[in-house]
Amino acid sequence: MTSLPTVALGDGLDVSALGFGAMALSDVYGTTDPDQAVRTLHAALDAGVTFLDTADVYGTPREGTTGPSGTNEELLARVLADRRDEVQLATKFGITGVVGAGAGTRGDREYVRAACEASLRRLGVETIDLYYMHRRQLDLPITETVAAMGELVAEGKVRHLGLSEVTGPELAEAAAVHPIAAVQSEWSIWSRDVEANVVPRAVQLGVGFVPYSPLGRGFLTGTVTAERVASTALARQPRFTEHFDANQKVVEVVREVAGELGATPAQVALAWVYAQGAAFGVPTVPIPGTRSAERVVENAGAVGLALSADQKARLDAAADLVVGSRNFSFSADDWISSGRE
Repeated sequence: MTSLPTVALGDGLDVSALGFGAMALSDVYGTTDPDQAVRTLHAALDAGVTFLDTADVYGTPREGTTGPSGTNEELLARVLADRRDEVQLATKFGITGVVGAGAGTRGDREYVRAACEASLRRLGVETIDLYYMHRRQLDLPITETVAAMGELVAEGKVRHLGLSEVTGPELAEAAAVHPIAAVQSEWSIWSRDVEANVVPRAVQLGVGFVPYSPLGRGFLTGTVTAERVASTALARQPRFTEHFDANQKVVEVVREVAGELGATPAQVALAWVYAQGAAFGVPTVPIPGTRSAERVVENAGAVGLALSADQKARLDAAADLVVGSRNFSFSADDWISSGRE
């Protein structure tokens, strides 16, 4: 087994310097074998990647139901049964249906409590280390949702609170009710909108940042093909469809830097996230996902990879080459934080 350095997010939460986004282990970016998924999770822990991220809405919809399926949480339970003490466990609530199929949101006290109890049962644990509001209910004050989440902390069901895809003002409102350990939002070389307001507010409030899709849903690794995209949820993301060829210019910059460092494009993309977090002064722990145990080990190699000032500047400039929004075509603009700013 290998150990990675730890990072202190907010509110006294220490996690491994690299996390693992378990959504990739459900059938989102392609078919996944559950047994292989479990092997990948064990490989992550063996590589020192002990900060595991899931959500009640990740997984295969259950026939005859419309709410979160929780099958991704059940998958993690197979590993947690033997290795719970090694894991910093994060899960989420708030999305009430299948993402991309008219999903709604709820953040009322009754729903928050019921969602937490359901996640605890599926995960087979007594306490969730980091409990995120996945998306906020826009017609309900965020303070009400966070107050309900705070009750779960007081009862010992949750240790720390997190928020996903919130704006800077929303984060400030929430933090006035209860300490927030982390904000999770998309942040990468080609998705930098959070730098305008959310990241600076997190710095001001002492909140850590957990970038999801730090590899641009795999695009920045240079391994994604148009043929593969057609059979996944990415077929609804314009960056991967009509703008696929144009966005290869971004990948070319990443590859160039990778060649100079003797690293992989994935490692360079993650190194940029670490460097950008350091530049803002915010504790940053990216959570790339993969179905491959080998990729987990590769990603862990990004911890400590240093970019020169020139390499960082070239990667920064690559953001200007990106064509298309980070939002999916099936989502309203307000589904992501930049759509509400």
